[in-house]
Amino acid sequence: MSPAGERPSREAVLDAFAVESEPDRSTLERYLRLYPEYAAELVDLSRELRREIPEDDAPLSAADQALIDAAWSQHAKALPAAGPDPFAALTADDWRAVARQLDVPRQVITALRERRVSLLSIPQRFLKNLAEAMRCSLTQLQMSWGPAPLIAARSYKADGKPNAGDQVTFEKVLIDAGVSDERRAELLTEAE
Repeated sequence: MSPAGERPSREAVLDAFAVESEPDRSTLERYLRLYPEYAAELVDLSRELRREIPEDDAPLSAADQALIDAAWSQHAKALPAAGPDPFAALTADDWRAVARQLDVPRQVITALRERRVSLLSIPQRFLKNLAEAMRCSLTQLQMSWGPAPLIAARSYKADGKPNAGDQVTFEKVLIDAGVSDERRAELLTEAE
């Protein structure tokens, strides 16, 4: 729990008690003997762990449902409005121009367009350049980065149902596309 000779912290003791296989009275008493300074917290945790949570299968009342609906409406109004998808606005020729402008293989641009790349793995500098090449704002680009819709034009006979697949890092996409080590290092740097 802690280095030799040191008393464990309150959080460490409570965590250990919480994961005991049987946090019954004898376990509580043992912890109280070992850590009397945390007695109040241990008793509170013991009570909390033994508290039964009632299962209420009754339907919501009309008043409760109205409160939930009102709160949800307020929440929905506060959400930013979804703007146009900057990916959908570009043609195949536009994507070729983006690849040339960014000096990356079209395979990299395709992975970006299909959102197969984790947004968090892309350096901000590259994202800014991509947004500029796509003629959109950086915020617009980032907001549209959810999972890409499946593209019907790329359909083919398959054994299973098509899916968007897992996202990979930007570096992995660059390596798979055969981008040289020097160019890859250049693209992955954050500095201008």
